Amino acid sequence: MDVVCLGELLVDMFPAEVGRRLVDVSAFRPKPGGAPANVSVGLARLGTRSAFIGKVGDDAFGHHLAQVLGNAGVETKGIRFDDYARTTMAFIASPDPDTAEFVFYRNPGADMLLRPDELDTELLLETKALHFGSLSLVDDPIRQSTYEAMKIVSSQGGMISLDVNYRPTLWPSQELAYDAVMALLPRVNLVKVNEIELALLTGEDDPDAGSRRLISLGPEICVITLGKAGSYFRVAEGNGFVPAYQVKTVDATGCGDGFVAGLLTGLLTHGQWPEQLTVEKMTRHLTFANAVGALTAQSQGVIPALPTAMMVEDFLAWASELPDG
Repeated sequence: MDVVCLGELLVDMFPAEVGRRLVDVSAFRPKPGGAPANVSVGLARLGTRSAFIGKVGDDAFGHHLAQVLGNAGVETKGIRFDDYARTTMAFIASPDPDTAEFVFYRNPGADMLLRPDELDTELLLETKALHFGSLSLVDDPIRQSTYEAMKIVSSQGGMISLDVNYRPTLWPSQELAYDAVMALLPRVNLVKVNEIELALLTGEDDPDAGSRRLISLGPEICVITLGKAGSYFRVAEGNGFVPAYQVKTVDATGCGDGFVAGLLTGLLTHGQWPEQLTVEKMTRHLTFANAVGALTAQSQGVIPALPTAMMVEDFLAWASELPDG
């Protein structure tokens, strides 16, 4: 196994209209989602072996979501079904194509209730990497399950990948979110943040200064997504900025998840990941990841929009032929 993704698998309720706030949307369309689940499908579409560990309700939505992942080529034996809590839903609005509003229905949601004894240790022992987001750190028992999964993967020399993916409405306070993430950074190999999360964690809005701060806390790789501008990275050898591809954005929700899938594919399928930490190789990996994100932005709903490896290669070939390519 190349990557095990752990955390939330849920139903995203996408708005019927773009350009309206949440309270003004006339209707919603259900689509499969959840950041770690999105990444697991993105990896599978790119030809990277992936598995998902998490919990859904023992209800129609939960079984449908597990089937969606399985049909996409994700190993699903790590999914558990809870007979107490229902599958989490997230209602989303898009006041504009590049902005999203979220309201989560999970009090608690089944994704929060994964216990350490429910972890599929076989998957964790055989994987090259574990990927998760900070929503798995909000409360127990999923928080303890995340710690245990990290311990197992680290003991085998696997990479630990964290997408901060801060959702303020799901945390009791910004301070608790900050403390949870900062406490974990010394145990993480890769940390991915956006501009808002960079400022939250470091007090910096400059990618150079902020990435220096995060790398100093332990991770070997810091990646910052900068929306329409592109992405930035820092490793021990150096740092770099990779511009984004300019495409017509239909829905930016999940572009970061597609980006992460592209990045992990580059780091884990071209040899041992520590060998990838050069400026030249990281620039190549972020170029590929930016292309995955750009393709994801051109359709509504994350999982349905995630591209295959062939689609990315065709896109990159097309982009290289542009006058400024």
